[in-house]
Amino acid sequence: MTKVIFALAVLAIMGAIFGAILAFAAKVFAVEKDPREEAIAECLPGANCGGCGFPGCAGYAAAVVAGTAPVNACAAGGEAVSVKIAEIMGVAAGETVKQLAVVHCTGCGIDFSKYNYQGVTDCLAASRLPGGGPLACDFGCLGMGTCEKVCPFDAIHVVNGVAVVDEDKCKACSKCVDACPRHLIALEPYKTKKHVTIPCSSHAKGPVVTKVCTNGCIGCSLCAKACPKEAITMDNFLAKIDYDKCIGCGICAQKCPRGLITVDGVVPEKKPVPPKPAAPAAPKAEVPAEAPKAAEAPAAPAAEEAPKATEEALKAFEKAVADAGEAIKAEESAPAVSGEEAPKAE
Repeated sequence: MTKVIFALAVLAIMGAIFGAILAFAAKVFAVEKDPREEAIAECLPGANCGGCGFPGCAGYAAAVVAGTAPVNACAAGGEAVSVKIAEIMGVAAGETVKQLAVVHCTGCGIDFSKYNYQGVTDCLAASRLPGGGPLACDFGCLGMGTCEKVCPFDAIHVVNGVAVVDEDKCKACSKCVDACPRHLIALEPYKTKKHVTIPCSSHAKGPVVTKVCTNGCIGCSLCAKACPKEAITMDNFLAKIDYDKCIGCGICAQKCPRGLITVDGVVPEKKPVPPKPAAPAAPKAEVPAEAPKAAEAPAAPAAEEAPKATEEALKAFEKAVADAGEAIKAEESAPAVSGEEAPKAE
């Protein structure tokens, strides 16, 4: 018993000595830390999601104090956290644009498969198989939940074979963006009152899309032509939105023949096209009034009398020629009187 007590006493003494040494070393070799760093770390949500681009919340706090990170880079904390950090740093928070993850696939191609897949339920594993997976569409969601597994906020789930984002939970940490092997998920800025999205990633031509999906983008460019701000462009048979130009009017959604484009996550109902106004009737040409028959009556007799007048004139001309000929003959038959004048008739 004495030996046991002695051993315990020795261990206690040694522990005390080593503890004192460590405490002394901690004070001597302590690294001074900016108190703002700790204050910022306390403001952060502690998700350690990496959405800010730094290794955890502590890494982001150190980067803010060092001046290598903006005060509004915390995606999970949002604007409220940005304001607190800005107050600690003594700077303006600046404008914070809300961002959310968007899955650019509607899942309308899940009924079209190349083969029956039996393997690990993981998108990354399936994408490494021949053809990039069992889905007939080479650009569609494989629906095996890799994005769901990596989300630290439980904001994305596979529903009916396609990943769906819960906008109320999404913090735009970009974990799902990095995890998707087909790069279907992207962070989109919510700048307008109504957010317009084209949930498709297919760069295939229209005839190919219609064979593997019921509402994929066919590259018709009707949405691009209808956009009043020229915010939609065609990129290799796929319509894409420039959110710096988009005003959220939703005209593109009305023009889409596939019912693909959504406004606030919903495909809007098609508005009836108003009938075109009828073209004004051409004025009828005025029909000239018929001339009175009384005026036309003299024309017929004049036309009938014209040949008769010609015949009478011809007869008169022939008679005059005959009379002239007889007069010449009479002068030739009369006796010539030489040196004397013919007796004057008294």
